[in-house]
Amino acid sequence: MAAMLQPQIILLKEGTDTSQGKAQLVSNINACTAVADVVRTTLGPRGMDKLIHDDKGNVTISNDGATIMKLLDIVHPAAKILVDIAKSQDSEVGDGTTTVVLLAGEFLKEAKPFVEDGVHPQNLIRSYRTACYLAIDKIKELAVSIEGKSLEEKKSLLAKCAATTLSSKLIGGEKVFFASMVVDAVIAIGNDDRLNMIGIKKVPGGNMRDSFLVNGVAFKKTFSYAGFEQQPKKFLNPKILLLNIELELKSEKENAEIRLSDPSQYQSIVDAEWNIIYDKLDKCVKSGAKVVLSRLAIGDLATQYFADRDIFCAGRVAEEDLQRVAAATGGTVQTSVNNIIDEVLGTCEVFEEKQVGNERFNIFSGCPSGRTATIVLRGGADQFIEEAERSLHDAIMIVRRALKNSTVVAGGGAIDMEISRYLRQHARTIAGKSQLFINSYAKALEVIPRQLCDNAGFDATDVLNKLRQKHALPSGEGASYGVDINTGGIADSFTNFVWEPSVVKSNAINAATEAACLILSVDETVKNPKSESAQGEAAASAMAGRGRGRGRGMRRR
Repeated sequence: MAAMLQPQIILLKEGTDTSQGKAQLVSNINACTAVADVVRTTLGPRGMDKLIHDDKGNVTISNDGATIMKLLDIVHPAAKILVDIAKSQDSEVGDGTTTVVLLAGEFLKEAKPFVEDGVHPQNLIRSYRTACYLAIDKIKELAVSIEGKSLEEKKSLLAKCAATTLSSKLIGGEKVFFASMVVDAVIAIGNDDRLNMIGIKKVPGGNMRDSFLVNGVAFKKTFSYAGFEQQPKKFLNPKILLLNIELELKSEKENAEIRLSDPSQYQSIVDAEWNIIYDKLDKCVKSGAKVVLSRLAIGDLATQYFADRDIFCAGRVAEEDLQRVAAATGGTVQTSVNNIIDEVLGTCEVFEEKQVGNERFNIFSGCPSGRTATIVLRGGADQFIEEAERSLHDAIMIVRRALKNSTVVAGGGAIDMEISRYLRQHARTIAGKSQLFINSYAKALEVIPRQLCDNAGFDATDVLNKLRQKHALPSGEGASYGVDINTGGIADSFTNFVWEPSVVKSNAINAATEAACLILSVDETVKNPKSESAQGEAAASAMAGRGRGRGRGMRRR
């Protein structure tokens, strides 16, 4: 009787939403599977695009997993983990963002029946981690190095990696054209890690084939004053002066007050202002520079002054463009025009202003440092050019990774099938439940070739059976066989030049396994909504605090 009368223990605030146990875990797995289903159809060369329309009315058409995940605005706490792994894959490797989400979703889908049957999640996590280590070791074993090749050979190998990435994008039709452009751009910046050294400028109009690469810097013509058209628009081997100061006529001190006893003195003050600007301009001319760029405005007086002396000038140049010009030409940005020595001036072989579409571009080519490149993108619609830029970003990242890690594996689902076969074989040597879990991990890896077939409209079961048979050959000759998108059969991915850097795959498997393990290890979600009364109290205390700080007037006696 005493036990029945014990008061109920209230631990959490009223209205707190808690859910725990098996049902909670299954609910999280379902949420993640739903997210994976959204990007599932974008995988591979025949993948579809998604059109995302946000509340501000902006329309984005994209095929890139990370972009879609970012724009989806997911609120489910467990499913947000998939957004994070897509972002990390994008920043670390650049490509494979759809793959990583799909794999994580599939690992969880395979784990779901075990969870429902009462298997402890920790057993699943342990087996998944083991399988992940085995898979990554197998990737290292199967990877082919591109080290020690000549520059021409390396270029063609890297172009094939870039073409594999671009084949699944909107600009896949021109993948050969863009792949060689991306490789040239990445090789141009050498060992420089800063991605912003490759500029991508978008000019609507024309077709994709009108895009071109500048081995140097190109930027859109800036706002200009009268006198600009009188300036020369082309120089050979000019000296380039980079400034971060205004060259405009203005009162040196704002709101300054000057008292004069003699009106004739007024002219001397006006003259002093003119002399200051003329002095600055004179020093720029004496430096021997033929091209003057400034991050701040270059006024009408300065523009005309430079035009009279056959010097080209541009003011209000964007910060990143100025930094890229500095890196390419070997110049240094100056914050003063005093003591300009030759060492701070940059140079290039050719500077010219060129019409691209309906825009004018200032182009610096043949730069001595050569640590920068600019891709000028052309295309019909704005959304199309935006997507082309995202695609090129992925390809640039892939080529950089391949240059650094210099090992490639077969694409087209070949590596996934080979790891799957290896894990199934390994699972047979294990006694206990772990055998089943590693088997399910191996089955989950088959989602990549299956999805490639589904997206291309082929019979996935038929193709997968052919692949399994080929990979099971004891001689190991079928290890690089993957899906052939063009014929709907299977083909050797290596001889078809469907390659990807091994770091893409190992990173994707690692991140997907980590995410799956993280979601499997959560067994309770506590949601603590702010109750209305609490919000009301907070507002009241804030108001009270405001009134208190003013102090009270003294009472009159």
